[in-house]
Amino acid sequence: MIRIEDVSLSFGGIRAVDGCSFDVEEGSITGLIGPNGAGKSTLFNIVAGVLKPDSGRILFEGEDITGQPPHRLFHRGLVRTFQIPHEFYRMTVRENLMLVPPHQRGENLFASWFQWGQVRRQDAEVLDKVDEVLDFLNLSHVADNLAGALSGGQKKLLDLGRTMMTDARMVLLDEPGAGVNRTLLGAITTAIRRLNEERGYTFCLIEHDMDVIADLCDPIVVMAQGSVLTKGTMAEIRANEAVREAYLGHADTADAS
Repeated sequence: MIRIEDVSLSFGGIRAVDGCSFDVEEGSITGLIGPNGAGKSTLFNIVAGVLKPDSGRILFEGEDITGQPPHRLFHRGLVRTFQIPHEFYRMTVRENLMLVPPHQRGENLFASWFQWGQVRRQDAEVLDKVDEVLDFLNLSHVADNLAGALSGGQKKLLDLGRTMMTDARMVLLDEPGAGVNRTLLGAITTAIRRLNEERGYTFCLIEHDMDVIADLCDPIVVMAQGSVLTKGTMAEIRANEAVREAYLGHADTADAS
């Protein structure tokens, strides 16, 4: 679904992403791991259209999307979440979800005045979708709470809910487990797995919690110093001395400990 071909990006003299290449297969949950500063989030920003690479290209379903802005990619079903959620904190959870679907007639002044019947029917459809998403994510009990009052884990679930309101096909998840308690982390991983298995979502997932990666991801891509170090199953990644050296400084030190 996604092909990253020899992508590089520098900030001043710092090479943040350096000749990075790998594929995300349709229907997979692909893990993207690596030490801090490996270039993972920068690569996500390139794929999502926030940043334009110095060289290389991004293909989405075989079409070159390099440098296309995020709103165009959104309409194509490619969306990104962030390590720190970006909810509309003064709006309710329900209202946050209602905002997401594009091309709503109620956003047009003419339609809201002269086509109010069509606006009402579409609003009812959106509300039905919101209720379905809230039920799927077990957030119905906080539907009318302000989004800013949610816990960190609930905000991550709300982020997933917003991707569901777009019927996204490819989702870039940036550390969905960061700052989340173990109970809600279980709810998040369950939701990701269900979206993948039941609704056909393809995910690429950055995460530092190796239990989450092991539970959800196959294959796993390891980045270090802006480049792809290796790709494989969790068993292969754990047995790879180059990976251990990238995380711990030296493979022999890892063996000694």
